[in-house]
Formats: sequence, C-alpha cells, structure tokens
Amino acid sequence: MLHRDRLYLLILMLSLGLVTVAAAQNPSAPPRSDRANLPAQPPGQPSDTVQVSSQPQQQSMEPDENGTFTFKKRVEEVVLHATVVDQDQHLVTGLQQNDFVVFEDGRPMPITSFHREDVPVAIGIVIDNSGSMRDKRQKVNEAAVNLVRASNPQDELFVVNFSDEYYLDQDFTSDIHLLKEGLDHIEARGTTALYDAMVASARHLARSARLDKKILLVVTDGADNASRQSIDECVRNLQALNGPIVYSIGILGDSRDAPRAQHALAALSFQTGGVAFFPSDLSQVGDITRQVAHDIRSQYTIGYKPTDPNRAGYRSVRVEARAPGYKRLVVRTRTGYYAGQASTN
Repeated sequence: MLHRDRLYLLILMLSLGLVTVAAAQNPSAPPRSDRANLPAQPPGQPSDTVQVSSQPQQQSMEPDENGTFTFKKRVEEVVLHATVVDQDQHLVTGLQQNDFVVFEDGRPMPITSFHREDVPVAIGIVIDNSGSMRDKRQKVNEAAVNLVRASNPQDELFVVNFSDEYYLDQDFTSDIHLLKEGLDHIEARGTTALYDAMVASARHLARSARLDKKILLVVTDGADNASRQSIDECVRNLQALNGPIVYSIGILGDSRDAPRAQHALAALSFQTGGVAFFPSDLSQVGDITRQVAHDIRSQYTIGYKPTDPNRAGYRSVRVEARAPGYKRLVVRTRTGYYAGQASTN
C-alpha cells in the first residue's frame, strides 16, 4: 500500500512538472549543473533573423526562382545608439536633433525619432576564463561588479564565462548577488574561443532580451586561438544580430599575440559603436568599467527610415554632429547593418 501511495505521488509530481523524468528514474542522482551552453552560430552562416530596430517591420512570404519560399523583411526604421565626445574626449550630452546628420551608404537620411535619456539596457558580461586569466579573475570580477553598481538599476545582465567553450553561468537578472555567483564560476583552463563566445552571447541578446538597447562587455587577456568563427564572421554576425554595442577590455601586456588581440578587440568595438580599452595595469580595469557604465547612460537614440527599405545586403552608416561652441565632435555608433531575408528552409 505504501509503495502504491508513493507511485501515485510520483505521478502527480511529474504531471505538475515538479520533477523531471530523469530525476524520477534515479531519485538519488546528484542535481544537474546549472551551467548552460549557449547555442553556437555555424561559421559563415547568416543569422536566422535580421532585425535592426525594435519598431514593427513589414514581412511578406514570396517564392524565389527555384520555388523556395522566403520571408522578406522591410526595414521600417533603423535605430542607432550614439555617443558623442568633443576634441578632448569628454562626453557631450546636451545636443538636439538638428545637430545631427545621418548618412546611409553616403546619402543623408531624414531623422524620424530622437531622444537622450537613461533607458534600461540588456548587458552581456563575457569574461575570458582561459588558463592565463587565473591570477586576473578576482580583479576582473570586482570590475564587473563596479559596472553593475554604476548602471541603471533596471538594467538586466547575464554572465558568460568562456575558454575553449562558453557557458551561460547567470541568465538575465538585476540581482547583484546572482551576478557575483555567475562571475565566480572560475575554472581558468583551456584556450580562448573569443569570437564564438561573442556571437553566441549576441544571439542570446537578440533572442531573449526584453529590453531594446543591447550591450556586450568582453574582458580578455589574449588573442582568439580556438574559435570556428573568424574575426570578419564575428563582426558580421554582431552587426546582423540587432547590433549590440561592444565594449572590450584587453589586458594584453607585452605578449607575442598582443598586437593581433588588440586589432581584433578594436575592430569589434569600433564596428558596433563601442570602445576598446587596453589598460597598462590590472588595477585600472575597475575605473574602466565605471567609465563604460557612464558612457552607456549618456547615449543618444536616433531613428531614421531608409529610402530603399526593400534592398537586401549590407548598408554603411555614418552619423555627424555639429553644434555651436564645439570645434570638433566625434559620434560613435555602429558603422553599418545587414538588411535581408530569412529562409524558411
């Protein structure tokens, strides 16, 4: 009778989703690790969904010359997040819409929306967990916590630790204690698959973030030596995945691979509208992450509608700013985006 009661209880728990089938088959099995692999993007493959704006997009389904149906997307509005600095690299935050000109493929575009406010953002913290980072992780983790403390309280963040593989050690949360636990998943072993981790993190932002504005902060001490992605494929995927802004910190020292790593991080940041930092000392990383948080909270949001919304392929973007009292203003924003179609095959 007791055995039958236990069986009924187990069936009830399964039906309510309180236990998994695996746990029911082996009640004494240890709990599964909460580390989760992020889905990878095959190298050279376009993203399955191309979106450049949180605004609604028109979508139609049409057959091509081979009879294959594809979803064709019209780009209704491109949304850019832009940081402006003066000739002394000081943030400039008091500009108006008329102070900006947006160019797509070299042609000026009419600005359809404009504002500057401290909006909540979705941030992925992507930290190198390879063997060479072992003695650096404590300072790096402290710096990442500085970023969280200096950010908008409504920001949502996740943590990815990577070496030759990458793990989602904390999904989206605003809880600083959970983020600390995710950062503390330190193994410090293996090689450095930086590009793969960046693309997987960007895909997680594109698919799972509730907030429209998206940021990736990556911290590493070396060059990529294990990714299936190339640097060019990585940049393309980042630009095709709703354009997260990339801030990178390279703790490179004078290693043989330092020039190659510096080039890669600078490219990832510049192409997406972020900044690459190369501190000469580990103690500087905490100040850098606070600076990144200030930069994120001081950006302009500029929207425009392309004059040829049906054209697929890459489109270059440039934003200029001029205002009385400033000799030269520099605008950091994404350098372009991919507009296209997603096959249903």
